Amino acid sequence: MGVWPSRWLGLLLLVFLWGSSSPASLLRRLREHIQQFQESSGLGLSLSPEAVALPKEKWLEQPLDPFNASDGRSFLQRYWVNDQYWASQDGPVFLHLGGEGSLGPGSVMRGHPAALAPTWGALVIGLEHRFYGLSIPPGGLDMAQLRFLSSRHALADVVSARLALSRLFNVSSSSPWICFGGSYAGSLAAWARLKFPHLIFASVASSAPLRAVLDFSEYNEVVSRSLSTPAIGGSRECLAATSAAFAEVERRLRAGGAARAALRAELGACGSLDAVEDRAELLGALQALVGGAVQYDGQAGAPLSVRRLCGLLVGAGGNCSRPAPYHGLRRAVQVFTHSLGQRCLSFSRAEAVAQLRVTEPQVFGVGDRQWLYQTCTEFGFYVTCEVPRCPFSQLPALPSHLELCEQVFGLPTSSVAQAVAQTNSYYGGQTPGATQVLFVNGDTDPWHVLSVTGNLGPSETAILIPSGSHCLDMAPEKPSDSPSLHQGRQNISQQLQTWFRLAKESQVRVAV
Repeated sequence: MGVWPSRWLGLLLLVFLWGSSSPASLLRRLREHIQQFQESSGLGLSLSPEAVALPKEKWLEQPLDPFNASDGRSFLQRYWVNDQYWASQDGPVFLHLGGEGSLGPGSVMRGHPAALAPTWGALVIGLEHRFYGLSIPPGGLDMAQLRFLSSRHALADVVSARLALSRLFNVSSSSPWICFGGSYAGSLAAWARLKFPHLIFASVASSAPLRAVLDFSEYNEVVSRSLSTPAIGGSRECLAATSAAFAEVERRLRAGGAARAALRAELGACGSLDAVEDRAELLGALQALVGGAVQYDGQAGAPLSVRRLCGLLVGAGGNCSRPAPYHGLRRAVQVFTHSLGQRCLSFSRAEAVAQLRVTEPQVFGVGDRQWLYQTCTEFGFYVTCEVPRCPFSQLPALPSHLELCEQVFGLPTSSVAQAVAQTNSYYGGQTPGATQVLFVNGDTDPWHVLSVTGNLGPSETAILIPSGSHCLDMAPEKPSDSPSLHQGRQNISQQLQTWFRLAKESQVRVAV
């Protein structure tokens, strides 16, 4: 069982480079690109003597349906272990949770929590999320299988892994387990402490969107604000240039004929732009490109920062007439697609739907079908641009997102809205009521509006990093990190110190 995923790894990487480029998948590919860049640049993936010895991947057998004891089916879940700093059997365990994508050995070697492990003598474990990366159950990704994919199933895996790995590594029953995670995995980290406080001692939830939402128009509100923020290279001129560039794209789309054909070639659209839905795909991909520059601003491996994007859009002369911003946007597309190895910026809607319907993991790359299923059945998170403050196209995007749930999975719109409401009811949204959880966010990150950015109580605290982007605190440290980021990481370390003091006090009380 443990070797079958390697057979299709090559195809998986091929599809990562040439697969569907719908707006949502573009952001996910950007995240994967940044993650891989940071891991490869920091782990010495070379043949030099100084290269870091990477931990070998390990496999844990997990029940496919943890909520049905009579179902004997199982799957192999991938994980990694870094024990080089583990000082004693009763030392802390840092459990780095994977989210809606593949996890790698960098999860236990670089960034948080690996950077904190030497200070506390911690054992570091990285656990890949079920149905992502190579932790895909035998049988593929059809609807009969996907019903075992949810945040609740993922939390059950955390519990099972916590118990099994404690036995496997002879971890002391007094060792505090701390969950770490970023983005959706950050939400899982918080929810693991919320639902299983007897097993998870505390959690650090970075850029965690705790509130599920159907229409995520707030995303582009933060993007607009960030594009005009001088501290990260934005300006009012940049925001105006962004609007001008998108207005020019729409003008050329409406013109049709030669103007539309030139636009297709210049902005990297695969296939014709004659259909309304295909034009919407292109506009959505352009929005994702700009949103991605904001979401991952300043991170190593990101092809575009806000400063660089604004430099392209505004130009040296600050000209916001139609041609200059459009040509800047065109150049930004070239930088983006080249960096990610994308053949095209956008594909046709029909092609995107066809790829999302594929159920064989051998030909489906970074988890697009799986994550779409989770958004349709739990979270929503559909980024729209229908408010006047949005600098992009004013297309009615929400119906298009919901239509995708029906086209790919046969799920009606009403069921998606109901699923979002149920998720918030089950986990508590932005007031989960957990204890010993630290929420970490950056105010540049569009996702921080769905997280917790202020203290909810003495044991439910928050850090908001000025000019911080998505999961920036989890990235490997570099000399150019801002003072506010340094301070944020220091605050995380101080919170860990407080938690470990509580753990020792609790052990003393038990002993007495």
